[in-house]
Amino acid sequence: MTLELQATPEEVMRAVEALQEFGRRMHVGEREIFGLALALEECGSNIVNHAYRHDPRQQFRVAIEYTGGAVTIELRDRGPAFDPTRVRAVKPVARGGNLPHGGWGIQLARRYVDEMAYRREDGENILRLSKSLVRATGQK
Repeated sequence: MTLELQATPEEVMRAVEALQEFGRRMHVGEREIFGLALALEECGSNIVNHAYRHDPRQQFRVAIEYTGGAVTIELRDRGPAFDPTRVRAVKPVARGGNLPHGGWGIQLARRYVDEMAYRREDGENILRLSKSLVRATGQK
């Protein structure tokens, strides 16, 4: 399934809802759907907020693929080059009871996917998020 989206928060949520429906049709577990939806929402929001700076005239693409053993989400945008896989993983450390604002989306996405891969090709950022699906037998 491929979606062409405007760079708005509403379109990000449309992609999330499409992923959730797609996952249920493919009999993906609710836990996996939740994690993938969160990762998609965070990465899509980064495109809207940072790559396109809230410009709803800009577009990006989300492709969702189910292979039986995994779900892969690919996000493509034409914003400035940015490789989220190079962002250093950090543990949240509260200072005075407060966590710093912002910067947690990539950390959350990493938590809920098994693989995050980035490449820049033909002026596009291409981010692939993959989640292996574990069957009831414990096999992937």
